[in-house]
Amino acid sequence: MEQHLNRIELRGRVGTVRTNEVNGTKVANFSVVTEHLYKTREGNAVSETTWFNVTAWDGKDMPDLDRIVKGVPVNVTGRLRINRYTSADGVEKQYYEVLANRVRIL
Repeated sequence: MEQHLNRIELRGRVGTVRTNEVNGTKVANFSVVTEHLYKTREGNAVSETTWFNVTAWDGKDMPDLDRIVKGVPVNVTGRLRINRYTSADGVEKQYYEVLANRVRIL
């Protein structure tokens, strides 16, 4: 039987953070920045920065979500999800989000 896998692992620093409570469970929505360093064929150093939106629900394999603050280094494991919606002007839009199943503060 063929296995399907949707898994992403990030190691970076936390940007913006917002915590809420949904049906009595704490949830943190935060951004994580990663940086990929490489050299071009000409030997020039290049830094590629990528921002990810992360959602983490309080529970097993999660730290105290109040410890996730701007600038703290984290390791996030989860799955990638695409959210689609229609904006107020009628344009269909989409954004990517990492649903975390494990967050470690480094």
